[in-house]
Amino acid sequence: MSVSSQPAGVNTKELLQRLTSRSVYWLDKIPPEKTEPTTQIELTSRWSDLTRSKDFYTQVPLSPIWEVSKWALRAVPSERLCKLAQPRAPVEEWQPGRPLPAPLNRGTQTAVASYRICQLAQPRRRQIQAVSSFRSELRPMTQLASRTSAHIELLATPKHDHPKYEGERPVCWPVSKAARNHVASQRLCELSCPKMRKSLFDGYDPYVVSWTARSANPSTRIQELSLPLSRKCSSKE
Repeated sequence: MSVSSQPAGVNTKELLQRLTSRSVYWLDKIPPEKTEPTTQIELTSRWSDLTRSKDFYTQVPLSPIWEVSKWALRAVPSERLCKLAQPRAPVEEWQPGRPLPAPLNRGTQTAVASYRICQLAQPRRRQIQAVSSFRSELRPMTQLASRTSAHIELLATPKHDHPKYEGERPVCWPVSKAARNHVASQRLCELSCPKMRKSLFDGYDPYVVSWTARSANPSTRIQELSLPLSRKCSSKE
């Protein structure tokens, strides 16, 4: 809006203030400014209680020792109460824990160990690698004389390879003279060439069926497999 088209008696500043301060609803006059809040909320008694600060418990806690009333001192317990006050007896098969150390009887103290027990009591010696400054030495391990059965010795023998086993082929192997002097046929050269095909934007249609596929005659087995299963065919009368 140009200044020349404004009505007479209207200031430009006042007009711009009217245009910028208009809300969604069309108002002829600018609404008066309100200093008070538009919404007044009335709090319920419950809300008022929740807004108050919590008072901490300042009372001194009671002592664990308190006076017993005279009625409690003169009370006589019933038979049921006396029965419940008795400690629970342990099970008949329960035995108390053995004292540590347990006392040994005379027979155990005067027992003489056999040769086998003395042999088992010896610690088992293992290969201990003694680490020196630059060298390491292995200590021999003492083994007991034992004899295995014939079946264990049979199972311990390694299995031999099959007579026709040739092993893995080396990565690099010599090529024979016949393979080096071989001349490929025309059909082999034809098959070794990559198949040339146009791209989709060059006019290639992947859904075109060739004339050879159209004139092909299916065999009896293919016609038999193309028929639906008899159990899925419904008979029409």
